[in-house]
Amino acid sequence: MIALGCDHGGYELMQEVIRHLEERGLEYKNFGCYSNESVDYPIYGQAAAKAVASSECEKGIIICGTGIGISISANKIPGVRAALCHDCFSAEATRQHNDANMLAMGARVIGPGLALKIVDIFLDTPFSNDERHIRRIGMLE
Repeated sequence: MIALGCDHGGYELMQEVIRHLEERGLEYKNFGCYSNESVDYPIYGQAAAKAVASSECEKGIIICGTGIGISISANKIPGVRAALCHDCFSAEATRQHNDANMLAMGARVIGPGLALKIVDIFLDTPFSNDERHIRRIGMLE
């Protein structure tokens, strides 16, 4: 199960992500928002992050205008490692090296074509389980 959260700036891109997840047959839980009406990103970023931290959801995808604010808010939740990714290499590396459990993106930074490639890479790339990465992640906790 994938936790989803966005603010008004990320709403349209999140609709693309939802369609993509449905096409892939992946289950998700949408924590909002549900329109383009102005809202506060911490509410939705943290709701999705709490679902990931509690293991209600395995991973999360969060989107705001830049991806910055919503990633900061998600990372305030213990156990969450939200990575802001706007390119494919970063999405792959953060899964392999950081075991990131949430992907943050900025809808005003990247378009839907690239965003969906990043989503696929993030969801499909396993953690390396290398000892050095496990040690470093432990230092974050």
